[in-house]
Amino acid sequence: MEDNVKMYSEMERYEIININDGDKYSNLGSNDVVIDENGFLKFLIINDGSSKFSFFRNNDIIEVPWEYVKKIGSRTIIIDVDNELLKKSHV
Repeated sequence: MEDNVKMYSEMERYEIININDGDKYSNLGSNDVVIDENGFLKFLIINDGSSKFSFFRNNDIIEVPWEYVKKIGSRTIIIDVDNELLKKSHV
Protein backbone atom coordinates (compact mmCIF):
# COMPACT_ATOMS: atom_id res chain seq x y z
CA MET A 1 0.00 0.00 0.00
CA GLU A 2 1.22 3.54 -0.74
CA ASP A 3 2.78 5.69 2.00
CA ASN A 4 0.27 8.52 1.55
CA VAL A 5 -2.78 6.24 1.91
CA LYS A 6 -4.54 6.45 5.27
CA MET A 7 -7.03 3.94 6.57
CA TYR A 8 -10.23 5.27 8.17
CA SER A 9 -9.68 2.90 11.09
CA GLU A 10 -6.44 4.81 11.83
CA MET A 11 -7.91 8.24 11.13
CA GLU A 12 -10.89 7.84 13.47
CA ARG A 13 -8.52 8.63 16.36
CA TYR A 14 -7.27 11.86 14.73
CA GLU A 15 -8.24 15.12 16.43
CA ILE A 16 -9.84 17.87 14.35
CA ILE A 17 -8.38 21.36 14.87
CA ASN A 18 -9.43 24.62 13.24
CA ILE A 19 -6.31 26.76 12.86
CA ASN A 20 -8.43 29.82 12.00
CA ASP A 21 -9.65 30.24 15.58
CA GLY A 22 -7.84 27.50 17.53
CA ASP A 23 -11.00 25.49 18.21
CA LYS A 24 -10.36 21.83 18.89
CA TYR A 25 -13.09 19.34 18.12
CA SER A 26 -13.15 15.74 19.23
CA ASN A 27 -11.67 12.96 17.14
CA LEU A 28 -12.96 11.85 13.75
CA GLY A 29 -14.45 8.68 15.25
CA SER A 30 -16.88 10.85 17.27
CA ASN A 31 -17.85 12.72 14.12
CA ASP A 32 -18.65 11.73 10.55
CA VAL A 33 -17.77 12.25 6.89
CA VAL A 34 -20.05 12.60 3.87
CA ILE A 35 -18.95 10.85 0.68
CA ASP A 36 -20.69 11.52 -2.64
CA GLU A 37 -21.80 8.89 -5.17
CA ASN A 38 -18.39 9.08 -6.91
CA GLY A 39 -16.47 8.33 -3.72
CA PHE A 40 -15.22 11.88 -3.12
CA LEU A 41 -15.20 13.33 0.39
CA LYS A 42 -17.66 16.23 0.56
CA PHE A 43 -18.04 17.24 4.23
CA LEU A 44 -16.82 16.63 7.74
CA ILE A 45 -19.81 16.48 10.06
CA ILE A 46 -18.67 17.65 13.49
CA ASN A 47 -20.77 17.10 16.59
CA ASP A 48 -20.82 20.38 18.48
CA GLY A 49 -21.75 18.93 21.85
CA SER A 50 -21.00 21.36 24.64
CA SER A 51 -21.10 18.76 27.40
CA LYS A 52 -18.92 15.71 27.95
CA PHE A 53 -21.91 13.75 29.24
CA SER A 54 -24.11 12.34 26.47
CA PHE A 55 -27.29 12.83 28.52
CA PHE A 56 -26.76 16.61 28.62
CA ARG A 57 -25.20 17.02 25.19
CA ASN A 58 -26.98 19.12 22.60
CA ASN A 59 -27.43 17.68 19.11
CA ASP A 60 -25.89 20.51 17.12
CA ILE A 61 -23.71 19.63 14.15
CA ILE A 62 -21.34 21.65 12.01
CA GLU A 63 -20.85 20.90 8.32
CA VAL A 64 -17.30 21.58 7.18
CA PRO A 65 -16.89 21.43 3.38
CA TRP A 66 -13.93 19.28 2.39
CA GLU A 67 -12.25 22.25 0.68
CA TYR A 68 -11.49 23.65 4.15
CA VAL A 69 -9.56 20.54 5.18
CA LYS A 70 -5.99 21.74 4.74
CA LYS A 71 -3.87 18.88 6.04
CA ILE A 72 -4.20 15.40 7.43
CA GLY A 73 -1.20 14.86 9.68
CA SER A 74 0.00 11.89 11.66
CA ARG A 75 -2.53 12.51 14.48
CA THR A 76 -4.59 15.53 13.46
CA ILE A 77 -6.92 16.81 10.77
CA ILE A 78 -6.32 20.52 10.24
CA ILE A 79 -9.15 22.70 8.97
CA ASP A 80 -8.96 26.43 8.22
CA VAL A 81 -12.37 28.06 8.08
CA ASP A 82 -14.01 31.14 9.55
CA ASN A 83 -16.84 30.24 11.93
CA GLU A 84 -19.34 32.37 9.97
CA LEU A 85 -18.84 30.24 6.84
CA LEU A 86 -19.85 27.00 8.57
CA LYS A 87 -23.35 25.59 8.30
CA LYS A 88 -24.71 24.72 11.73
CA SER A 89 -27.76 22.50 12.20
CA HIS A 90 -29.71 20.98 15.05
CA VAL A 91 -30.64 17.30 14.79
